[in-house]
Amino acid sequence: MLQFLINTRAGCRRLFPRHLLDRITTLAFCVAAAIVPRFVDAQPLAANQRTRPNIVLIMADDMGFSDLGCYGAGYKTPNLDSLAAGGLRFTQFYNTGRCWPTRASLLTGLYPHQAGHAMKFGPTAPPAYQGTSRERGPMISEVLGAAGYRCYHSGKWHLETGGQPNPTWPLGRGFDRSYYTRTQSNYFNPRLVYDDHHLIKRPGAKAEYYQTDAISDHAVHALREHAAYHSQQPFFLYLAYTAPHFPLHAKPEDIEKYRGRFSAGWDKTRQQRLARMRKMGIVDCELSPRDADAAPWESLTPEEKRSWTDRMALHVAMIHCLDQGVGRVVRQLKEMQAWENTLVLFLSDNGASAEFLVRGDGHDPNAPAGSAATHLCLEVGWANASNTPFRFHKMWVHEGGIATPLIAHWPRGISARGELTHAVGHVIDIMPTCAELAGANIPAQTPSGKAAASLPGSSLASVLQGGAREPPAFLFWEHVGNRAIRQGDWKLVAENEKPWELYNLQDDRSELHDLAAKRPELAAQLAKRWQTFADATGVVPWNSLPQSRRSPGPNYRRK
Repeated sequence: MLQFLINTRAGCRRLFPRHLLDRITTLAFCVAAAIVPRFVDAQPLAANQRTRPNIVLIMADDMGFSDLGCYGAGYKTPNLDSLAAGGLRFTQFYNTGRCWPTRASLLTGLYPHQAGHAMKFGPTAPPAYQGTSRERGPMISEVLGAAGYRCYHSGKWHLETGGQPNPTWPLGRGFDRSYYTRTQSNYFNPRLVYDDHHLIKRPGAKAEYYQTDAISDHAVHALREHAAYHSQQPFFLYLAYTAPHFPLHAKPEDIEKYRGRFSAGWDKTRQQRLARMRKMGIVDCELSPRDADAAPWESLTPEEKRSWTDRMALHVAMIHCLDQGVGRVVRQLKEMQAWENTLVLFLSDNGASAEFLVRGDGHDPNAPAGSAATHLCLEVGWANASNTPFRFHKMWVHEGGIATPLIAHWPRGISARGELTHAVGHVIDIMPTCAELAGANIPAQTPSGKAAASLPGSSLASVLQGGAREPPAFLFWEHVGNRAIRQGDWKLVAENEKPWELYNLQDDRSELHDLAAKRPELAAQLAKRWQTFADATGVVPWNSLPQSRRSPGPNYRRK
């Protein structure tokens, strides 16, 4: 029935005014919603769907390494904590340090420069910085789709070229359905949302709306539709939340759950988080000093403390809503009898953000914090706490910017229950992992017939199944001039235009004891390897790019 309604709506758009069609469709879907779940609940998975896993890939936006209960936060994120308790947590998994480069790497299996998404400067920029990946290689959705999977997208995309639907949008990259939150400057009333290619302007203007819930709603709807009409096929769901990215907008009832919870301040919060993380076995390192741009908590006035305490409550309230959405997806998977053979992966696109800026609809300082009229950011003190125990934040490639929690849950395929793995991995490994588990071939050509770039990552399947894999030869980072390379336990890292620093992450994960002067030969060797790979992938000095003077670099920290 749902597919019939979808097809009928598409065919009738030319016959009825949009406002009338919307009313008819809403009524029809209400009727269908009451009927379809009865059939969905009763449908077991087809035989071929039982042999290959469904895959649900969930990404948070600007969430720090220690922002989940199962990673030491000190508050519960019950649904994600449950996934961790029934699966595997990675302690040394990495993203690229910023939103769109990570999403490009996640979906293509390429480093951002290889995918053309180091930045989004347009066609006049060097190829690595143009902001287009279509001619660099296929995405997971295209690879799995060719192998018989139905593919669904809900949430953020950030990999498009152009402001109107085109082949760089989700439906042009292998997804069968898409709910695309085109703008994210107002969680209660975003400017532009696309349901498939149907534009919805200001969805919160006429009805109650909250973006995180809407993203979850669409994911659940897509799964119900799949169970009703495509149960013979396995599915891939890319659930890309915008939370807890600024602006810090949260539902009042969620804010109340956490109001006053963080009155101890960011200094004590960091200490408490590290103690829990050590007890869990997630890290065994020192606590990095408070960020130089963050004021000591005890130096703040009582009013400042109250204001900042509320700020962290907003951030966690957004994570709470995301966690509730994950719970709804899990319940739907169980209802459609897909739970046992679904691989769920959860991670964040970068570390917590220290940015301070106002965008979108602006900021009314007299409005209640977290409401639609406000535009608040987490800022440096609390970002520092969210990234405990590491240094720096989103946009940097020290551990605070690039370390991500990764939870893997798959009852039929992962025997671990609440275990940790210290295997080193990167978002470039997700594409080969999905392809191997799906029995899919990664084509050697792009859609236009050009040679696709070779994937630098490797499958995590053996790790998921309790074994080991060959460690990566090296991992590479560059973003807005910040640069790093990890080879084994050694990491060479530098801020833009600053000297290289060398750390042994086995002994010093928080990057406090620079060994570059003591191990100059090793530092030089790693620097040479970094430069060789940078040259091969089109990296250019950040300050040589004319557009870099107009683009936000890592200079938004503020006390």
